[in-house]
Amino acid sequence: MTTRPTTILPPTLLGIAWPIFVEQSLRILIGTVDTFMVSHVSDGAVAALGVSHRLIMTALICFNFIGIGTSVVITHHLGAGDRRGATGIAGTAMGVNLWLGLIVSALVLVLTGPILRLMQLPGNLMGYAAPFLAIMGGTLFLEAINISICAILRAHGHTREVMFVTVGQNLVNILGNAFVLFGWFGLPKFGVTGVACASAVSRVLATVALLWLLHRQLGLGLRWRNLFELPLDRLRRILRIGLPAAGENLSYWLALLLVTSFIARLGSASLSVMAYAQQVQALVILFSLSLGLGTEIVVGRLIGAGDFEGAYRQVISSLKLSFGLCAGGMTLIALFAPQLIGLFSPDPDVIRGGALLLRLSFLLEMGRVFNVVVINSLRATGDVRFPVQIGAIFMWLVWVPTAWWMGLHLGWGLVGIWISMTLDEWIRGVLMYYRWVKRQWLPAAERSRAEVMRNHVPIVTET
Repeated sequence: MTTRPTTILPPTLLGIAWPIFVEQSLRILIGTVDTFMVSHVSDGAVAALGVSHRLIMTALICFNFIGIGTSVVITHHLGAGDRRGATGIAGTAMGVNLWLGLIVSALVLVLTGPILRLMQLPGNLMGYAAPFLAIMGGTLFLEAINISICAILRAHGHTREVMFVTVGQNLVNILGNAFVLFGWFGLPKFGVTGVACASAVSRVLATVALLWLLHRQLGLGLRWRNLFELPLDRLRRILRIGLPAAGENLSYWLALLLVTSFIARLGSASLSVMAYAQQVQALVILFSLSLGLGTEIVVGRLIGAGDFEGAYRQVISSLKLSFGLCAGGMTLIALFAPQLIGLFSPDPDVIRGGALLLRLSFLLEMGRVFNVVVINSLRATGDVRFPVQIGAIFMWLVWVPTAWWMGLHLGWGLVGIWISMTLDEWIRGVLMYYRWVKRQWLPAAERSRAEVMRNHVPIVTET
């Protein structure tokens, strides 16, 4: 991997977070646009799309753990002024994620039918879901390399550039959907399969753009040797952060997949209501997510520089801002819930059920703030085991059992399942907050700082 001198600017939270907010909003918009456009086909097609999206998100966790570990380790090096060490981590990350992507893409292609049957997808929806999952799953290797490049660019402070690529990807996706769904310019209508093809094309173009940005902004590129030279020391440091983080995320998505199978037993109408409600709800999650990711980058730099008190104050400040934004966003959604669900479906039962879920989500999202912001911050210090341990315990001993008990056994349906999610988020969130304010992450932060200094390669200061 080659590199050229670049200037590293001291990161500020808002300067990093607002492009992440726009970028993540647009990434979710891809799914929202797909859902909105496919809703013109049928509610059943939307239900099938929702199940397929969850399976794809679960696969993406396999790539995200490299991205998470890469971002944290790079910020530690940059905070200590070690650009050469950051460059080595970047090369290793891209090579590992590309291999993972190729393996997962092949598995999804081969096992599309069995995976959907395992999810208890109704047989009448298989015709929509199978081709969509095959195409989207078969191009997951592109998402794998995109995730690693985005992590590298964000860690260096280039969040706006990643945002611009996402804008372009959305435009391609929207136009492609319009062509294949509505038959613009006399083209045949390809339905859900066409939507998957449009998304795949947008992924290809995004990969090309990100590779160009990586070279232009940082002088880095993916080389053949990155695929075969995977230094164990660098990989170990990435995995030490990334694997526990992936464990926490994977536990969440596996629990969500199981809970989704509970909802599937309630019927395709319930799957549609859940899909619409979560698309609207996701827009508010982004407030916390963007600040959480931005805080992770800033805290990682502070840990690398040895400023532990600054890291503590940053997280408290980020939590206050996240709570305010989340409360305001969920209040607006609660007020206009029927109108928002009505954008997706004219069915009165769907609108009524979706609006109720969105109003119940006020408490759910306020609890999620703790987890999104504090877990990212703990990860940035190197304290990664506690979140995955707590997550595994409460997701599987609180969320999943109570979702089955209230949703299916007591017959409360989606309302019972939403209550179970809220309990899980609040219990875990309070425990995360307690760990942060009691500074139980300090030993991990000190170890992270010491490891960076041991691997530091002195270079001439750049201006």
